[in-house]
Amino acid sequence: MTMDTPLPNPGLRAGILILLLGLLSADGWALELTRGPYLQRGTSDSIIIRWRTDLPSESVVRYGGSPAGLTHTTNSRALTTEHEVLVTGLAADTRYFYAVGSSGRVLAGGDSDHFFTTSPPAGAPAGTRIWVLGDSGTADDDAWAVRDAYLDYPGHGDTDLVLMLGDNAYSSGQDAEYQEAVFDIYPTVLRSRVLWPAMGNHDGYGSESRTQTGPYFDIFSLPRRGQAGGVPSGTEAYYAFDYANIHFICLDSYGSSRSPSGPMLTWLRRDLAATSRQWTIVYWHHPPYTMGRYNSDTGKRMTEMRRNVLPILDEYSVDLVLNGHSHAYERSFLLDGHYGPSATLTEGMILDGGDGREDGDGPYTKISGAPHQGVVYVVAGSAGETIDGMRHHPVMYSSLAELGSLILDIDGNRLDATFLQADGSVGDHFTIIKNTGKALAHSAN
Repeated sequence: MTMDTPLPNPGLRAGILILLLGLLSADGWALELTRGPYLQRGTSDSIIIRWRTDLPSESVVRYGGSPAGLTHTTNSRALTTEHEVLVTGLAADTRYFYAVGSSGRVLAGGDSDHFFTTSPPAGAPAGTRIWVLGDSGTADDDAWAVRDAYLDYPGHGDTDLVLMLGDNAYSSGQDAEYQEAVFDIYPTVLRSRVLWPAMGNHDGYGSESRTQTGPYFDIFSLPRRGQAGGVPSGTEAYYAFDYANIHFICLDSYGSSRSPSGPMLTWLRRDLAATSRQWTIVYWHHPPYTMGRYNSDTGKRMTEMRRNVLPILDEYSVDLVLNGHSHAYERSFLLDGHYGPSATLTEGMILDGGDGREDGDGPYTKISGAPHQGVVYVVAGSAGETIDGMRHHPVMYSSLAELGSLILDIDGNRLDATFLQADGSVGDHFTIIKNTGKALAHSAN
C-alpha cells in the first residue's frame, strides 16, 4: 500500500487516528487539561480522581505524602479524554498530594494546592466541616459572590466535603453549563475536597435517572454499590455515604419514584435501619416545607416528599434535612409529625419552638438513636440567586431572601449550622446537641 492508497474503511482510519493521537499524548505532545482535576467518592481508604483532556491519552495519577514525594502511581492504559482513576490502599484520615497526566507529562498537581484527605475511620468522631450549596448553577456574579464570601470566612481551609443540593447547572444541565457553573467557579475547592451532588430539576432536564444517562451521570462518580458506606442503592440517582460519625443520604426528588413502596423509599428504610452513625443528614432538591419561590402546599414533588419521606425520617431519628429549589434561606424549628399542608401544623408538632441558639433560647437537644426526637429542615437554595416576595412558612424560625451558603460544623455530639450571606455577614445560626441520656426540656412556642 502506497502513501496515496486510501485506507479500506472509515472505521480503520478513525482507529489509526486515535492511536496516533494517543501516542502523541503519551509523549506529552499537544495534550491539554480542559477540566479538573476534581475529587469523587472519597472513603477512608480510597478516592476517585477525575479530569478531562482535549485529546485521548492514558490516565496517570502520582501521589504521596508531600508535593515533592509523589512516590506512588495508579494508572489506566486505556486512551480517553474523560479520565477517572480509582486510587486504593490509602491510610485513613491522611493527607496525600497528587498530580495527574499521562506517562510522559504532568498536566496538573505536584504542588501544595493539589491534595486530598481520606475520611476518618468509620464511626470515629472527628471535627468535620461541610460546605452546602443549593441552586448554585447560575454561573454569574451572584454565584461568585457566594463563593468568595465562603473563601474569606474563617476556617474555610478546614472544609472536609462539599454538598450540592441540585440545580447545579442552569438552565438544562448540559455539559457546557456544568463547566461554567461548577468547574470554572470552584476549581480550587474541587481539586482538594470531595463533591457529593444531588439532582435538581434543571439537572434532570439534561439527564435521566431511570437510565442513569446524561451529563449529570457522566460527570459524577457516585456510590451505587455502597462503596462509601451504607446499603447499596443500585443507582447513582440516590445513594448514601459515611464520613466519620456522620451518615449522609442523598435522595432524588426529581427523576425517581417517590412512592412509599417504590425502590427509593424501600431502600431508604433499609439504609436508615442499618446505620449506627451518631448523626444522620439527608438531602435532596425539592423541599417539603417552603414558601420562598415555590409553595410546598401545592407542588407535587414537594408534597409527595413531605407525605412519603418525612414519616420515615422521623421514625429513624434523622437529625437534619437539607433542600434547595426555593431560591431563599428558610430554617425550621425542631419538628416531628407534620406531613400535611402548612395549615395543618399544630403546636404538638413543634418539639422546640425556640431559636436553637446557644446565645439565645438554647440549642435544640435530642437523645441519640431515639425515634421522633425531631428534625431541623433547612432550605438553602440561594447560592446562585434570590427571589422577590418572600413569604413565611409557619414551621420556619428564619426566612430570608438573601444570597448565601450553609456551613455545617460537627464535632462529637454537637452540630453548629451557619448561614453565611454573600456580603460576609451571618444571617442565621443554630445548634443541635445529641445527648446520650435524657433530652433537655423542649420549649413549644
